[in-house]
Amino acid sequence: MTDFDTQRALRKNRVRRRGIYLLPNLFTTAALFAGFYAIVQAMHLRFDQAAAAIFVAMVLDGLDGRVARMTRTQSAFGAEFDSLADMVSFGAAPALIVYEWALKGMGKLGWIAAFVYVAGAALRLARFNTMLDVADKRWFTGMPSPAAAALVAGLVWIVDDNNIDPAGLKWVVFAVTLFAGLTMVSNVPYWSFKSINLKKSVPFLAICVFVLAIALLSYQPPLVLFAGFVAYAVSGYVLLAWNKLRRRPPAEPAS
Repeated sequence: MTDFDTQRALRKNRVRRRGIYLLPNLFTTAALFAGFYAIVQAMHLRFDQAAAAIFVAMVLDGLDGRVARMTRTQSAFGAEFDSLADMVSFGAAPALIVYEWALKGMGKLGWIAAFVYVAGAALRLARFNTMLDVADKRWFTGMPSPAAAALVAGLVWIVDDNNIDPAGLKWVVFAVTLFAGLTMVSNVPYWSFKSINLKKSVPFLAICVFVLAIALLSYQPPLVLFAGFVAYAVSGYVLLAWNKLRRRPPAEPAS
């Protein structure tokens, strides 16, 4: 009986010592809060703040993984927690925001578009988790959910910032929401930016471009962010078309 109690106490101590890493999970929790905050602001019809919160969640989501790698605190718990937080911040939150903002007046078509987006985000995250060990780290298969969320939230932010009635743009919003949802589950390749090495030297022109981007961002945040993510969304299809053209066999010369 004493041996059994001793073994049981040792097992409990091992479970307690396991715990979770605090620092990267704090960033993930903050990203989750930003997504939840976006939903609350959309419920109160403050769509500019809701859209801005999605971008804050993007920044925090990008930091948690980097912090975990830098501090060597990666864990299976952190990966699962990050996926669940992403589903709220980049799946449910953008869909609810865009539905309350413009799609609600479209009846069934509106909530179908919002649901396609949510389902696309869930499938995208599930596929990403299952391909971690086999996928090329330089590329994403399908548009990543933060970029899709930024595309939808950016449209909301830029229209709201210019005091444009979204009712007149409902079909544009419908198309953008469907495009973002379906592109997440497509096989379109997107650059992951993971090949960028910040420890290497860069040309002086790169610093000038970075300064110019910061200046433009401070002048017109909604416009610059939306334009940037539109360019990123299109870049995947351009790359797909380029890859297909390169693989096409050369035409035989005419006899």
